[in-house]
Amino acid sequence: MTLTVYNTLTRREEPFHTLNPGQVRMYYCGVTVYDYCHLGHARACIVWDVVRRYLQWQGYEVRFVQNFTDIDDKILNRARQEGSTMEVVAEKYIAAYFEDMSRLNIQEADEYPRATHTLDGIKRLIHELEQKGFAYPADGDVYYPVRNFAQYGKLSGRKLADMQAGASGRVEENDPEVAKKHDPFDFALWKGAKPGEPAWESPWGEGRPGWHIECSAMVRDRLGDTIDIHAGGADLIFPHHENEIAQSEAVTGKPLANYWLHNGMVTVNGEKMSKSLGNFITIRELLDRPTEPMAVRIFVLMAQYRKPIDFTKEAIAAATNGWKTLQEGLQFGYQYGLQLGWQSTEVDNHRRDGLDEDVIQRFATAMDSDFNSSSGLAVLFELAKELRREGNILVHQGKTATPSAVMEKQWRTLVSLSAIFGLCLDAESIAGLKPEGVVEAGSNNESELVESLIAQRQEARKVKNFAESDRIRDLLKQQGITLIDQSDGTTRWHRN
Repeated sequence: MTLTVYNTLTRREEPFHTLNPGQVRMYYCGVTVYDYCHLGHARACIVWDVVRRYLQWQGYEVRFVQNFTDIDDKILNRARQEGSTMEVVAEKYIAAYFEDMSRLNIQEADEYPRATHTLDGIKRLIHELEQKGFAYPADGDVYYPVRNFAQYGKLSGRKLADMQAGASGRVEENDPEVAKKHDPFDFALWKGAKPGEPAWESPWGEGRPGWHIECSAMVRDRLGDTIDIHAGGADLIFPHHENEIAQSEAVTGKPLANYWLHNGMVTVNGEKMSKSLGNFITIRELLDRPTEPMAVRIFVLMAQYRKPIDFTKEAIAAATNGWKTLQEGLQFGYQYGLQLGWQSTEVDNHRRDGLDEDVIQRFATAMDSDFNSSSGLAVLFELAKELRREGNILVHQGKTATPSAVMEKQWRTLVSLSAIFGLCLDAESIAGLKPEGVVEAGSNNESELVESLIAQRQEARKVKNFAESDRIRDLLKQQGITLIDQSDGTTRWHRN
């Protein structure tokens, strides 16, 4: 099956084809760093993390760029509140971002450009817009004349006649700067310096860039004129992404992105999340309750990424139970694998040979339908429940009718596919799952562990505890290690 994705620009699902074979250039509109990240950020970052992982699993080389907006009115307001500076506030919340995303097992982007690091590119883009008749100065500011771009509104489907001035939410209609515009729909590319605010030199005087031009410049500088995927939250479709298109395409004459992907919003108990309603939940607050990070990922992935999701106690409880089921399946190999005669419990998630092809195909079919993670999860849960059942049989009966090789293939498939969703056990819990006396082939301390078990067996034989002696011999035999007792009372060993 060919991967199809829903393209906001065309309002339909389309086959996914890249500009360059085997390569994906992807840009995600990141966070404005003036506060701790919240549930909405968690959803977006998890969704695009999984999209990236899946594309990589399918063999694409993905260059993933995610920006930080570190120049903004909200950052300046926070700095005033804290008696700080824009730079200090931005650095604080960028550091917090990385802490939160690490806890959620989000892979780091290939690059994190910042608006403050892209000022040359921003000014160059504004200059080119000015040359082409898509920018005009006005008393220290520079504005984009929306009516000059004939395709304005093609992403959001909005028409100028139906729009309201100030729809961006960043400029109030009674703002004195509105009087500077040729048209109330025009938006700022450059803002003249205000007393007490940071500013940079430019051909139009000291000032700072507008919100929208920052992303246009960062995409162009880091990925080129046209990219494969431009991603972000549905709240960015208008005006932010609409304005990005108007800016970039007016200069280049090329599509800014071939596919525009947008994730749905998060509500809390049916209401929009806001501090005024008292239902604003940050990622760190949620995880510190505590809530299992993998349960948060499952909560997000249980819904189709474009649909809204509602955060409730019941929803996170269901996700937590889902993680427990998956966790038990992931634990299976570490608990029983070596005792079942497996040579190793190491899994290379980049290799697909030796996995269950039927399960692989069902998972890929689900994900190829616009990254349908909910159907993909159903495949994983089915596999995890089967392994959990086999584990229960092993515990209570000491053996199972299912061949060891079949269970190993199922488990390795589960581990590999779960990794695409970023769902995995942490190293500490894995270490705690391996039974005492288990020796893994090729491990650094293999000889030490075998010799230790041989010594325990010798002690058992000295006191005529032959049952324990036989147990240790059988345990090692199950792991591919043969003991050879010598006439002088010593024991040699080798791995089969």
